Amino acid sequence: MQPAGAVANVQAIAVPPVHHRTYIHVSGAGGRGHCRGDATLAPVAQGLGRVLVVDDDEVIRQLIAVNLTLEGFDVATAVDGQDCLDKVIAIDPDVITLDIMMPRLDGWMTASLLQRNPQTSTIKVVLITARAQEDDKVRGRQIGVDAYLTKPFDPSEMIRVVRELAGHPPVADAG
Repeated sequence: MQPAGAVANVQAIAVPPVHHRTYIHVSGAGGRGHCRGDATLAPVAQGLGRVLVVDDDEVIRQLIAVNLTLEGFDVATAVDGQDCLDKVIAIDPDVITLDIMMPRLDGWMTASLLQRNPQTSTIKVVLITARAQEDDKVRGRQIGVDAYLTKPFDPSEMIRVVRELAGHPPVADAG
């Protein structure tokens, strides 16, 4: 049994009908969107900004993407650090969620390279990782990441952090 709030506890939620269409990243040629280059995204109605979700675990990547899409963000995904660097200029995200332990190029090096590149150095980066040691958090601050969340994470906390980094106030609880 997973602890309460663990990522593995995914529950279906009822979403009220809306009078707009929500779009997420469209793979392959022929998609229509508002990205530079050949990446394709179309904005959602709320227009909270664009997020690039980078994680090698497909379940985690999709969990983050779905939660952010439902919140009103445009979301694109990357499977590792190299994929992130290959896509980041075309996608032009406001925020990147970044795992640390990934193949090809880990999150540490990816965040460092993003910070060193004048075209990407202003993008807000939140590390979302299983690495919970204080040394890891310190290393993240030294690299220049903007936030650090540990897995398992509370999706509402992740949304709050991404909203804040994208320059949007938190949403008041409806309870």
